[in-house]
Amino acid sequence: MKTQIFPEPIVGAIIVNEKGSILLLESHKWKDVYSIPGGHVELGETLREALVREVKEETGLDIFDIVFIGLQESIFDTQYFTKRHFIFFDFVCKTKGYDVSLNNEAQNYLWVTIDDAFDKPLVSNTRKTLENYITKMK
Repeated sequence: MKTQIFPEPIVGAIIVNEKGSILLLESHKWKDVYSIPGGHVELGETLREALVREVKEETGLDIFDIVFIGLQESIFDTQYFTKRHFIFFDFVCKTKGYDVSLNNEAQNYLWVTIDDAFDKPLVSNTRKTLENYITKMK
């Protein structure tokens, strides 16, 4: 793997379906705990374009009503499979779909209520994103 020179911008999506459930993905990259869909911003992409692309690639879902909810840093998180410095740009969005088509980045998925999400083993930054989302909903 190429040595990292700069922090990597990453987008993440709390995806809410029509029943109010959110999507969690289980990934070997995060030691088989749950996270929200997302990924790297490519050169020339806006954050929203990257979010739409990453969600589609990872889940097959189309998203809309995209709202920015916060950012956070992850510096050499031991939950990630390799030593990386990420800057996460977190969003909440909606989908009308329920059928998830995973690519090779995730091994399992769950639709859960926001409260039930906290009963699952979560990546630390995902837990913070969900907590931030709950705070902003109030």
